[in-house]
Amino acid sequence: MSATEPAVTPELAAAHGLKPDEYARILTLIGRTPSFTELGIFSAMWNEHCSYKSSRVHLRKLPTKAPWVIRGPGENAGVIDIGDGDACVFKMESHNHPSFIEPYQGAATGVGGILRDVFTMGARPIACLNLLRFGRPSHPKTRRLVAGVVAGVGGYGNSFGVPTVGGSTEFDASYDGNILVNAMAVGLARADSIFYSAAAGVGNPIVYLGSKTGRDGIHGATMASASFEEDAEEKRPTVQVGDPFSEKLLLEACLELMASGAVIAIQDMGAAGLTSSAVEMGAKGNLGIELDLDAVPCREEGMTAYEMMLSESQERMLMVLKPELEEQAEAIFKKWGLDFAIVGRTTDTLRFVVKHRGEVKADLPIKELGDEAPLYDRPWTQTPKQPALDSASLKSPLTNREALLKLLATPNLCSKRWVWEQYDHLILGNSVRPPGGDAAVVRVEEGPKGLALTTDVTARYCAADPYEGGKQAVAESWRNITVRGATPLALTDNLNFGNPERPEYMGQFVGCLEGIGEAARALDFPIVSGNVSLYNETQGAGILPTPAIGGVGLIADVAKAAQTGFVRDGDAILLIGETKGWLGQSAYAHDLCGRTDGAPPPVDLAAERRNGDFVRGLILSGRASAAHDLSDGGLAIALAEMALSGDMGAEIAALPSGPGHATLFGEDQARYLVTIPQGEDAEVVQEGAAAGVPILAIGRVGGDALILPGEAPILLTELRKAHEAPLPAFMAGDDNALSCAFSTQVS
Repeated sequence: MSATEPAVTPELAAAHGLKPDEYARILTLIGRTPSFTELGIFSAMWNEHCSYKSSRVHLRKLPTKAPWVIRGPGENAGVIDIGDGDACVFKMESHNHPSFIEPYQGAATGVGGILRDVFTMGARPIACLNLLRFGRPSHPKTRRLVAGVVAGVGGYGNSFGVPTVGGSTEFDASYDGNILVNAMAVGLARADSIFYSAAAGVGNPIVYLGSKTGRDGIHGATMASASFEEDAEEKRPTVQVGDPFSEKLLLEACLELMASGAVIAIQDMGAAGLTSSAVEMGAKGNLGIELDLDAVPCREEGMTAYEMMLSESQERMLMVLKPELEEQAEAIFKKWGLDFAIVGRTTDTLRFVVKHRGEVKADLPIKELGDEAPLYDRPWTQTPKQPALDSASLKSPLTNREALLKLLATPNLCSKRWVWEQYDHLILGNSVRPPGGDAAVVRVEEGPKGLALTTDVTARYCAADPYEGGKQAVAESWRNITVRGATPLALTDNLNFGNPERPEYMGQFVGCLEGIGEAARALDFPIVSGNVSLYNETQGAGILPTPAIGGVGLIADVAKAAQTGFVRDGDAILLIGETKGWLGQSAYAHDLCGRTDGAPPPVDLAAERRNGDFVRGLILSGRASAAHDLSDGGLAIALAEMALSGDMGAEIAALPSGPGHATLFGEDQARYLVTIPQGEDAEVVQEGAAAGVPILAIGRVGGDALILPGEAPILLTELRKAHEAPLPAFMAGDDNALSCAFSTQVS
């Protein structure tokens, strides 16, 4: 052991996030006390963020296969076949804790990391999305966090040159001390040219590519696997620093190198940096890895083996190359001005050996570090079921007109234009349907086919009933893609939960996964990639269970992708799906009535499939001019959003039976609004009845106001002011701009 390295003790192991039984397992596994560098390696590979030790047993239950799935979970990203020899490569990951500590760099490097996951597979990124969750607008840190995160997402994506085409931004008190920043990237590759991470061949060179290694990000993965306490600000040094321009060079160099035929395996240096990338490549390939850190390009003087192995400096890759093509590979990277260094070799020893300055700093069994890390089946308790609310008796003192305007101004339903207008969503020239609708649509190269992309989750549903909430998250993604006329193909997820060592939070995780799995199976919507982010809590208080769902669908001709807003005067407006007026866990109950109790709306997956297939048929046949799914805020909010998106009013002449406030603001699932040419409504209603799809003609498009039954007209200018003004005013410093959303609360 070097004189400069501290002695490894149980206390030092605990400071590295290792539990006493885990440290004891290490001692048994290697038969001695680990070196300081070895302790760091174990702490990185066995933390929750890298090993999935609390979640793997449940993740195995998710459906991951379908005829169009080329590669499911276990690689840098998932891969699906989209026809014509093309493949779509995509994944979502979290950068929650770093973004709370340093919002700009945390969010920026989150985007950079997920882009690398995609082009590591040999795909050129074509789109980014995100899912952001912040604390209460009244919290003193919220405005700064929103500003920093949005700037970081935009700063990296805009500079890298990939459009950010969609996302979801919401607020809740549970995120006050633990925001969520989930980033999703989508890329295109040839289906027969996908690159994987498993090393192959003995004696092949291991090559370090990209930017130099520094001291930024050390212990980043470990920090991401721990709860936040009052010392969160002191963890700022664990946040990486990104350089999108270097990453753009890395992208082009990697794709050129892949095309040369020199690459055997490739792995992004993400969480736990050089440690995780090297170990995962060796473990997956049933090979040993030997590294010589003297060859690692460093940007700081005197870096130790411990620091180099745990650094999470950005824009770096590790590859196994064909020996005969080393010189050609090096020439490509030198041309792009990037570091290229042979730092090791593959071996047949199944050992992970790290050398530095003539000393062996680590000599460990590679399989136990990688794919045989600890696995826990943690105790969990089921979330207690809540009774349904009596929608008829739950009523705000506001009129329906007032309630609609009030809800449009709430933090979670107000326009997020202020957010997405800071992102370049048009670069590359293939964004057919930009942010602001149900799903973005991006053309595949020259077309005509395209991809529909979305991210979403309703966390309050998941908190009230994890099983139904998990089902609903998948169903809403399916609907968002469907209303564009696309066929939903596959999912990625980012499972954000609290401390898995607390049975009630582990129960939320298990329940949500059961619901996600059931919905994915019923809708032929497999999960092909994803990320688990646990320990999202501060001082013992966990976030709302937030299993973010990212969906990808395919449309054969982007010219047929439906609009979200009203587009044609006189069109009939059809409400598709059954309306019962379910107000439990609705935005109406929560934001206008101050009620957080009650069961969320149940999800009938057969109805979801039946109704969605019918709607997609209307769109692709050309009969539907616009379509929008019903979710938060129910029918009234959906009508307002369609009116604002199309800048056209509507008169609603009929509502489903039941109390008006419940039918307007209830959040029953499997529902859509569709507009069709005047005079065709009766025929479509009849077709729906034959298919078992409830359809009600409720009104006509036209005018400059939205007119609800029994209410004074609401001018589009009133709707727009209520919807668009709150977030920009809040971000400009008006503390009351969003607080008005919660001012009317009655029991």
